Amino acid sequence: MNALSTERGSLPALLADKAVPAPFNPAQRQARRLVGHDMGDPRPADAFRDLRTQLLSRSRSDGLVVLVAPVRRGSGGSFVATNLAAAIALDESRVAILIDGNLRAPVLHERLGVVPERGGLVDLLEGRVEHLRDVVYPTALPRLLLVPAGDRREASGELLASGRMQQMIDDLRNSGERVTVVLDAAAVNSAPDARIASEYADLAVLVAGYGRDTAAAVSDASAVFDPSRLAGVVFNKVP
Repeated sequence: MNALSTERGSLPALLADKAVPAPFNPAQRQARRLVGHDMGDPRPADAFRDLRTQLLSRSRSDGLVVLVAPVRRGSGGSFVATNLAAAIALDESRVAILIDGNLRAPVLHERLGVVPERGGLVDLLEGRVEHLRDVVYPTALPRLLLVPAGDRREASGELLASGRMQQMIDDLRNSGERVTVVLDAAAVNSAPDARIASEYADLAVLVAGYGRDTAAAVSDASAVFDPSRLAGVVFNKVP
């Protein structure tokens, strides 16, 4: 696969000749449930900044890859993944690259207002798109880039386990200094996708619905991951 050069400093190649959307204003961010600097209630942003700090403190080098996976659909995994990436991008010295790896039920392009006109992750993995740069989209959150899922795929495990997926993660990991990759995965209890995708990650974050997911369900989901990679459980108060 011809993909992004793995040389340091190649991040500008991802954005070459691409129009960058105007940043969301506070009202737009609030409507999309995205954290920012100037929120009326600072607690959500502070919580995600704290999560960002904890994860980055465990990284020994640039190019950290973090997997975010919910216990089950509805636990809020995509909400946490998006806002973790947004919190990373609030640091003007960092870039966050968010990958929609939930190929069964992708939502990140809608949350971030991105129209994946050149295709997405599925198109890259199935070979219809040759270059990684074609499926990396700027967003209306400065310093946050999105790789949307593209077409839905129920049989997604084989794509996520492919050599093309490994190459893409490696290319993004090495795309520039102070880059963090956040990989949003499908629910742990519904498919093997999260376990497969966790093999690419340095750290994994499990998202449990506060008051919804039982202790047994959280324990079972945690057991899917390599204990050395599992950073912890985020209890998300799902609206």
